[in-house]
Amino acid sequence: MMPESSIPQTGSSLPEQDSGTYAQCLGSALDAISQAVFIHDRTSGEPIFENATARDLGMARHEEAGLMRAIEEAVADALGGRFKKHTFSIFGPPRRDFVIHTKPARDATAVVTVVEDLTVRNQLDAIRRDFVANVSHELRTPIGALGLLAETLAYEDDPAVRQRLANRIQNETFRVAKVIDDLLDLSRIESEGASHKEPTDLADLCHEVVEQMASAADTARVELGFAIEDSGFVIEADRRQMRSAIANLIDNAIKYSDKDSWVRVGLRRAEDGRIEISVADHGIGIPQKDLERIFERFYRVDQARSRQTGGTGLGLSIVRHAVNNHNGAVEVESREGAGTTFRILLPSSDGDGQ
Repeated sequence: MMPESSIPQTGSSLPEQDSGTYAQCLGSALDAISQAVFIHDRTSGEPIFENATARDLGMARHEEAGLMRAIEEAVADALGGRFKKHTFSIFGPPRRDFVIHTKPARDATAVVTVVEDLTVRNQLDAIRRDFVANVSHELRTPIGALGLLAETLAYEDDPAVRQRLANRIQNETFRVAKVIDDLLDLSRIESEGASHKEPTDLADLCHEVVEQMASAADTARVELGFAIEDSGFVIEADRRQMRSAIANLIDNAIKYSDKDSWVRVGLRRAEDGRIEISVADHGIGIPQKDLERIFERFYRVDQARSRQTGGTGLGLSIVRHAVNNHNGAVEVESREGAGTTFRILLPSSDGDGQ
């Protein structure tokens, strides 16, 4: 590789004594960007310049070595006068997507190649698409049902049927409210952090949430239990956020458990001194390939079952943000067909970090 002072000049001419400084500044600026930048001499095909990201790619192994071959092919096309956009994907997991741009330098004596990593952008686009699809479905379905139920109720005279229709309307209303509450909870937790901390007895809080979720467990024919191993679980916490985190874990455990199975909520002090809240089920479990993604917004492991049970796919994202706001961590263990255990690990006092 030739020295950075040989970078082709594309701006106005500079005094000779300033050209070296200009080249160093340009090289430093290119080193600071996340895109990989290569410059090749158009006559000899030799590399003139590579920024830091490009040099890292040049030392890559395994999947990224395939990306380097794609870059070399794009450069060869450009040196032959064929300037076009090339794309390349590493299927992972996780999947990574790249686009390779080539163009001539202003004086046409060099070829500039820029490699852009589109992975994050594509992931954000996928999240937006999932958001629109999930929220549209979760709102459209109950709202459509509400209209039909109300129309039927208006022309029904049988008191028993009217009561049954009224109960259905109430259930669909709760479903709409849950979608809206999830969206508001996540927005508030992300924007405010844990801004309303107060002394909170986690034993009382867990017991309160378990009692609130008891009717949902009974409806699903799932046995819901709570066990506490010790005492002294009072910490500084945003009570609303912690209640939301625990409730979402229990709700998920109930939804993804088979009839006549069980869900256990536990509270104990872990060996490292942290406070552990666990939610264990004997449900369908989570495939290993999905464990890294379950805390993403709107991500669903089982699309078909999620449609049946309802929800936006925001629950675990709410859990993660609420726990992070308390300097805690969330762990998950799962095996398909054998159930899942989520553990919230919290510092025993407000100053303990992880």
